[in-house]
Amino acid sequence: MMMPRTLRSRLLLASVLWTAGLLALMHMISIVLMHMVPGIKRVGHAGPALFGVALMLAGAWAARASLAPLRGLRAKVQAVRNGGATRIGGEYPEEVQPLIDNVNALLEDREKAVQRAYATAGDLAHGLKTPLALLAREPDASGAIAEQVRRMASLVDYPLARARAAAVAPAGAARCIVAPCAEALVRTLTKLHAERALDISVKVPPDAAARVRREDLEEMLGNVLDNACKWAHGRVAFDAALEGAAITVLVDDDGRGLAPALRTAVLERGVRANEAAPGSGLGLAIVRDLAAHYGGTVALEDSPLGGLRVRLTLPAD
Repeated sequence: MMMPRTLRSRLLLASVLWTAGLLALMHMISIVLMHMVPGIKRVGHAGPALFGVALMLAGAWAARASLAPLRGLRAKVQAVRNGGATRIGGEYPEEVQPLIDNVNALLEDREKAVQRAYATAGDLAHGLKTPLALLAREPDASGAIAEQVRRMASLVDYPLARARAAAVAPAGAARCIVAPCAEALVRTLTKLHAERALDISVKVPPDAAARVRREDLEEMLGNVLDNACKWAHGRVAFDAALEGAAITVLVDDDGRGLAPALRTAVLERGVRANEAAPGSGLGLAIVRDLAAHYGGTVALEDSPLGGLRVRLTLPAD
């Protein structure tokens, strides 16, 4: 006999077969009793039939009750996948509970491994990025040294961002208020470009939050803002607004802009619009990869200020 593919169908089939067996047994018993016990013939077949129907209803109820814990299991697994939960909760039949316990243990081991990997990446970033940045700014460095520093920076920045994007907790578990993050970055960049006296404006709803880890939001906004400050003549504008289930960040500069033919290319790893300009050509590629990890997008457009506009869209919390 071909077995049904679903567990529900198998349980239902087992209940029907079990009930059919009981009905056959009860029918045989009723025949024997009608011949052996005087007066029982008046009952006829109504009693066994009603009893059989009751058994079938009881079997159907038992099958449904046995599946109740499993019906919610799919939603709980989906919650873990989406970041709404870190473990699969609930109590399950003893045949299923060991599997749930093993899955939860696996999730716990993965979480610890992710935290170790993230800590290692952070240590590596702090250990290498600052010395490389100082070497790159050294005015007496020869062209060959500067080029090697740029290459080393590219070997550090991009793999670290990719590793972090791949290793972070599920996106749904993250949340970051955008305004304080943007304001802190603007204060830092204002000091960094103090000699140019840039006018950097910030307009963000105070309660707007993105479903992104703070470290990753700082990485994305920092790269976009730093890029705008490098190319701006004197003005940079940072605006963010909630649009349904997303938050859209617009970063504009009044620089010379970027030709439409180059806008897709500069989002790729290692591509720079101006090879004479400082940098490794990885900033926008890092932004693209991190945004994609969280289900967001990044696009380059004409800015109303006359330069380039970066449109970063991320899921809102």
